[in-house]
Amino acid sequence: MRISCAGNTDVGVVRSGNEDSFLLDCAKGLFIVADGMGGHAAGEVASEMAVQIIARELGNLRGLTDAEASARMRSAIRKANASIFDRTLAEHDKRGMGTTTTVMVLFSRRYLIGQVGDSRAYLLREGGLLQLTKDHSYVQEQVDAGLLTPEQARTHPYSNVITRCVGANEDVAPDVYFGNLERGDLVLLASDGLTGMLEDDQIASIMGVEETPEGCVNKMIADANRRGGLDNITAIVVRVEAVDPNNTGEIPVVSPA
Repeated sequence: MRISCAGNTDVGVVRSGNEDSFLLDCAKGLFIVADGMGGHAAGEVASEMAVQIIARELGNLRGLTDAEASARMRSAIRKANASIFDRTLAEHDKRGMGTTTTVMVLFSRRYLIGQVGDSRAYLLREGGLLQLTKDHSYVQEQVDAGLLTPEQARTHPYSNVITRCVGANEDVAPDVYFGNLERGDLVLLASDGLTGMLEDDQIASIMGVEETPEGCVNKMIADANRRGGLDNITAIVVRVEAVDPNNTGEIPVVSPA
């Protein structure tokens, strides 16, 4: 697979510090977004720890079966969870800290995503935007139960309350997704500082118009700030320039494992 990619993070308009962290490794096909919480310094520590530990523990997934790759992804996120949780117990000023994480690894023509929290992954294909991940949040649970519509969830006073994060408890259960990629696909990983400010159709419009991943990232961050910039904003955009023609295995675009 041949890709181009770009990523950036911004403090936003309202916050004084940035608790988001991200990793962008085009050569390895590894991308991570983490949105920390627990107050300035503590949230930043949690997100940085998650990015570093997950990247280290994942290692090289090529050649593994789907089951083995899923297990490695879950294990890496759970090890980050354990390390962050242990630090909350050891350091009083770090108590209550945690982080979301959305991790993507690319293969010959496929992706593997591991996710905890409400940082999201999206796929833009032929003008259609599909959310690849499901938020671990109070409002998403209400939507799943039929008590809120997706539109009501966006403006609900508890829209920022997450039900699962890395580091808050002794263990965590990540969600894992596999999917296929095609030439021309664009994948977005973003913290809720972006997705909370921009509607899906606005995200799709920007990704469909901008010619480069860097242009997409810069435009989305700028627009999120213009619409209020209520939180830290982080975005990674990956464009699939070519895929391996020898790998013809097709699987569903989104298939939780």
